[in-house]
Amino acid sequence: MTDLVVVSLEAWDDVWRRNQHLVAGLLRADPTLRVLFVEPPADPTHDVRSGRAPSLARGVREVPDVAPGRLFTMRPVKWLPRRLDQKTDERLARAVMRAAESLGTRHPLLWINDPGAVGLAERSGWPTLYDITDDWLAADRAESERRRAAANESRLLALAREVVVCSPELQRRKGADRPVALIPNAVDADAYRRAAPRPADLPGGPIALYLGTVHPDRIDVDLCEETARALGDAGTLVLVGPNLLAGDQATRLGNAGARLLGPRPRDAVIGYLQHADVLVVPHVVTEFTDSLDPIKLYEYQAVGRPVVSTPVAGFRDADDPRITIASGEAFAAAVGAAVPAASSFPDGADGPVADWSDRVAAMAAVLHRLDVSRR
Repeated sequence: MTDLVVVSLEAWDDVWRRNQHLVAGLLRADPTLRVLFVEPPADPTHDVRSGRAPSLARGVREVPDVAPGRLFTMRPVKWLPRRLDQKTDERLARAVMRAAESLGTRHPLLWINDPGAVGLAERSGWPTLYDITDDWLAADRAESERRRAAANESRLLALAREVVVCSPELQRRKGADRPVALIPNAVDADAYRRAAPRPADLPGGPIALYLGTVHPDRIDVDLCEETARALGDAGTLVLVGPNLLAGDQATRLGNAGARLLGPRPRDAVIGYLQHADVLVVPHVVTEFTDSLDPIKLYEYQAVGRPVVSTPVAGFRDADDPRITIASGEAFAAAVGAAVPAASSFPDGADGPVADWSDRVAAMAAVLHRLDVSRR
């Protein structure tokens, strides 16, 4: 049996992202594979300071609906800020190693998506794959946090035997001094092209819909507000996904007429996309967003709805007549023009789109090389 430890930037939950699609696909393809999926550490001190109930560690738990007896998750805990506990990363690494040992895992492969886990790679000596999905060195963060991220990534790029990136821009940035493999994102095309019922919480009337994490690193809040106001009675701007906006930002959008519905399970989002009149990407265009390969590009293409996007990576490069690129005042105008002209699903949902099965095969090949490298 092959053992794999995956240190992710996201929890294993109902909102599936790249890591979950790839891990689930690998488990389906290889009945000898066993995975320990490590979620981001709980941070009860930060929770209390932020006015939230403190989250705690979660021990090893099986995920039986995906791969009974072969997929497990765990969440370590970071009790104190690193400035107060210089052994934080050592404690987190030891917690993961103990969890792996509790499953009888002795010499797994290590797949790191969170560069903060470089200490685990160094301490364990496990053959390491570094999977880069965001350029955190380009994100809007405090200088101290950026320096730590840069140091962690430098160590990982030197230590990892394999490096994977999800976008051509990340390949250019991270592959200057070493080989990196490009494995973009994708979609379960068949699932997104099966008709789904209209979700009960979608407002009546025409819908301009955004699917994805609603975060200031990505979303242009001002543009969303302008678009919602411009639509007026002609339609509703709906945002589906985890809401990480500040309270005043969410209030502004609500006052403008937008609806923030929050996250939805992976299967449920299909209905929201299919029953939208136009799909939107009101993203900021920054060095950070230019590093991304948006999964929503593939999801949007699979359902064949018209798309209006700011000139962000992925969408601006797509050879797809259904995608309109616009910014500023032209964005709201393009959304307003697309809403009444839209047809209904499944019109347009027959174009080519990348499927996760191809990406799973590519990642399996990388993991095979990593496994062979230690023999």
